[in-house]
Amino acid sequence: MNFEFSEEQAQMRTEARRFLEAKCPPKAVRAVLEGKAPFDRALWQGLAEMGFLGIAIPEEFGGLGAGYLELCVVAEELGRVIAPVPFSSSVFLATEFLLMAGSPAQKAAWLPKLVAGEAIGTFAFAEGTGTTTPRSIKTQAAGGTLSGVKLPVADGDIADFAIVAARTGSGSDERAISLFIVDLNAAGVTRESVATIDPTRSHAKLTFNGAAAEPLGTAGEGWATIQAVYDRAAVLTAFEQVGGADRALEMARDYALERMAFGRPIGSFQAIKHMLADMYVSATLARSNSYYGAWALSTGAAELPEAAATARVSATQAFQHCAKNDIQVHGGMGFTWEFDCHLYYRRANLLALNLGSLSQWEDKLIDRLQTKNAA
Repeated sequence: MNFEFSEEQAQMRTEARRFLEAKCPPKAVRAVLEGKAPFDRALWQGLAEMGFLGIAIPEEFGGLGAGYLELCVVAEELGRVIAPVPFSSSVFLATEFLLMAGSPAQKAAWLPKLVAGEAIGTFAFAEGTGTTTPRSIKTQAAGGTLSGVKLPVADGDIADFAIVAARTGSGSDERAISLFIVDLNAAGVTRESVATIDPTRSHAKLTFNGAAAEPLGTAGEGWATIQAVYDRAAVLTAFEQVGGADRALEMARDYALERMAFGRPIGSFQAIKHMLADMYVSATLARSNSYYGAWALSTGAAELPEAAATARVSATQAFQHCAKNDIQVHGGMGFTWEFDCHLYYRRANLLALNLGSLSQWEDKLIDRLQTKNAA
């Protein structure tokens, strides 16, 4: 069995890395971190021109009509440069919701705009701290309008539309939740930016007050759709995390070879060797589990739920581990603003909460393995 990417997919990786290294160096990330722009608009348009925003979107809607393996490849390269763009919100989530549950008219209306970078989408799910459950969702939808508050919403301050989870039934079970498309530039929507550990990926508080809402998918099936899309997004996000972990490891290795102490590179000291070895092991395990997820996602395998949870848990742990130890290897300089270590530490901790916390995905993995073993 061949676990490697194909020659064409490897070529796409090469093109993506060449493009991102030229268009998204650390100074471009810092420009967003230290400036007022919420994201890198030039990079976003460049990604659209390269076709990366529509990799998995069918050709009839302007996409490349490729597959999820190609999207995984690009996700990893975006993670390597911690690109300050709303790729995960728009491509991993909004696009996937439309592909999975959108009507032909909704797909025709939004997918071509997403491919061209003319529209940015996001998913409005959480309504505060803690685990989001059907019971915790208070946002109400009725009569074609929607009212409630969503917080935090990734890229909610810059998105043109949002897929919103709202209550349409009186019960507290999953059947009470449905999905809606809301134009965030229309009346009845207010936005308020919120601070996070990583300002290069903006977040917002969205308040809906009688905003026009268009149903997405079948009423009462919103929760099931969310879980299915989250499994897809978990695999894609895992590749983004793997890319970040690998780059943090490379930064630590390079510094350990260059930095001299007591007349020798610090990488020659056993403590640093052990730290780098641990980082390598965690990054390699995450890559292996992410490849498992990529296989399940690309083939539509029945193992996708457990593969997605496995990839998500492993990649989250690896990115956080490598980003933290990268700072440690750099020593007293590692936590300073001038070095790039904190950029990866910020993104690692932000992505650790994206799609739900690590503990939530660990619980999902345990539940899914128990269900499988009991079958």
